[in-house]
Amino acid sequence: MNSPTPTEINLHQKSRVLDITFDDGERFSYSCEYLRVNSPSAEVQGHGPGQGTLQIGKENVNIKQLEPIGNYAVCIHFDDDHNTGIYAWETLYSLGQNMDKNWALYLERLQAAGHSHKES
Repeated sequence: MNSPTPTEINLHQKSRVLDITFDDGERFSYSCEYLRVNSPSAEVQGHGPGQGTLQIGKENVNIKQLEPIGNYAVCIHFDDDHNTGIYAWETLYSLGQNMDKNWALYLERLQAAGHSHKES
């Protein structure tokens, strides 16, 4: 079974949202902050379980550029100069499906580390 692939990708820099529609009809709207703090890069995720680094102060991050990687992924260049995460279609789809759970976990981790989330 093939993973869903995007049929449409739209970046809205003013609102800092990336909309992706997949070929199975699913459509997700990702905030730039959500994508940044969940970057699949080793810098964010670490090199093994439990080695991830909590991303702090990313409320106003934006996407500068989307760089296609073959037919399977996109490299997102953020305006805080982070650009090492390769977002495979499967990863983006999973981030969309699990957005509420992932976001709640991120906010809990921020609070546990003594940080508050500042809405812009």
